[in-house]
Amino acid sequence: MRPVTARRRARELVLQGLYERQLAGSADDTIAANLMASAGFVQADGDYFRELWRGVSGGYDQLLQTVAPKLDRKPAELAPIERALLVMGTWELVHRLDIPYRVVIDEAVEVAKSYGGTDGYKFVNGVLDKLAGELRAAEMRGAER
Repeated sequence: MRPVTARRRARELVLQGLYERQLAGSADDTIAANLMASAGFVQADGDYFRELWRGVSGGYDQLLQTVAPKLDRKPAELAPIERALLVMGTWELVHRLDIPYRVVIDEAVEVAKSYGGTDGYKFVNGVLDKLAGELRAAEMRGAER
């Protein structure tokens, strides 16, 4: 297993925050403050955490709408971890063009392996791959060459 990078740790914290948001309905600012005060935050890329958290918490519903056509069920029927990872991956595919689509997918898969259900990572991989085909078509064609 590869060591956890500061950016991966930021993604894990955002995942934890989205999980809490979905299950407990806590306020976004409270969740972010608690995560930034947690012991694990010192190992995270703080700037990336803040950017990703703002993006996914502020655009959550729109991000779910973006990924929904690639799903085989309604977003509400997804497990909270997989739903959160799909929202995060969608945000990165849309807003962080500097991060190669393969890295976005690989990171979501690795986090899913650690936190998701048994085969949740396969589902996340498949959905984000389909979405990348739409959102990053030119990048994917370039990678094929």
